[in-house]
Amino acid sequence: MKQVSFATLAYEGKKKQTKKEKFLAEMNRIIPWEELIIRIAPYYPRGENGRPPIGLEKMLRIHFMQQWFKLSDPAMEDALYDTEPIRRFAGIELGADPVPDETTICKFRRLLEKHHLSEKLFETVLCYLEEKGLFLREDTIVDATLNRPGFTGDSFVWVTL
Repeated sequence: MKQVSFATLAYEGKKKQTKKEKFLAEMNRIIPWEELIIRIAPYYPRGENGRPPIGLEKMLRIHFMQQWFKLSDPAMEDALYDTEPIRRFAGIELGADPVPDETTICKFRRLLEKHHLSEKLFETVLCYLEEKGLFLREDTIVDATLNRPGFTGDSFVWVTL
């Protein structure tokens, strides 16, 4: 059993669930993680030389969040340190688990690209979303209102029920 930090305990006691948390909870529930992991596993390093790799599922979850929230490799690393819902979705507990740096995130993305897995993974996810009556679309949130891309605000890909 892992020991949790005071920050995690305080976070668990909060009363409101944010839109980002709701989105990530829905994606956690819908996406067939095991099926996607099986597709990537043959290409993922086993850690036989050097430092052991970050878990495949963690890296896959990080990759998806990077795409959904349109984060660069350095911005994704920062988000893992800054944002509790993002850490939780990735399965990272600060102080107990290693946080992948931007180079590790970049190498994982390139591994998927090299083996043409990114497109296949996202197609699989889109099929699952369609089966559930959901779809992804791109918008920008500005002060809790949706606007078209090009406006200032947090841009991300989100699911519409």
